Amino acid sequence: MGPSTSKPRILVVDDEPDVRNLVSRLLGPIGDVDMAVDGSDALERIRAGLRPDLIVLDLMMPKMDGLTLTRELKKDPAYARIPILILTAKSGARDMVEGINAGARHYLTKPFKSEELLGKVRKALGQAAK
Repeated sequence: MGPSTSKPRILVVDDEPDVRNLVSRLLGPIGDVDMAVDGSDALERIRAGLRPDLIVLDLMMPKMDGLTLTRELKKDPAYARIPILILTAKSGARDMVEGINAGARHYLTKPFKSEELLGKVRKALGQAAK
């Protein structure tokens, strides 16, 4: 199957159900969306065989936060290449630098514009805008 026949798999990780559902609905036309409720849930699912092409990740979550998940994935060669887009309410420059330094490719703050999220997701997946 070539890239035109299979949709990319996107994992949305956020402890807020409303945010998870909104982001999942927005990204549905772009890819097949899976959801996780926090970093440890996401890590378990990935280690169990889920292979996302992109992870859209909140930072502030119980059990395991987004930075910890990013660092865990980036130190494992099996998962280090999965692009991560941080989607968070933490809008400080220091938070952004910390997220990028941990290994995230993109950083977007809440509240966000849907066009901006879609643009960053397409960029992270290497897709041209449609």
